[in-house]
Amino acid sequence: MATGKIIPSIRYKHCPEAIDWLVRAFSFTPHFVVPGDHGEILHAQLTYGDAMIMLGSAHDGDDFGKLHACPNELEGKNTASFYLVVEDADEHCVQARQHGAEIIIDVRDEDYGGRGYTCTDLEGHIWTFGTYDPWSTAGGAYV
Repeated sequence: MATGKIIPSIRYKHCPEAIDWLVRAFSFTPHFVVPGDHGEILHAQLTYGDAMIMLGSAHDGDDFGKLHACPNELEGKNTASFYLVVEDADEHCVQARQHGAEIIIDVRDEDYGGRGYTCTDLEGHIWTFGTYDPWSTAGGAYV
């Protein structure tokens, strides 16, 4: 059986501020941060438990950078969003709201199990945090 991990990669126009905000609002922990010479972030890795995201400053300076756009460049539209399993969605939502996350779907019990909410970060990326963990039971059964 093949093994692998998906690690989302996100670009931010104001990446140093985004890292600070993601740590305060969503409880990420900086794992590895490579600053550039002009205040930008060349590459960063943030963790939450055993989950990881990679991020960097948005730019058009290389082939990979030219493929990305931030939601605020797309009239707020996202082409992907993130789901992160948390122990207490209510508590996590309070913290995110205190740091300025825009709650777009308030905390609620879900029909498929668990409890969660959806918000946007300071640059419009969509995040959902919930207690439903599809890995927690055999076959991904609802909890």
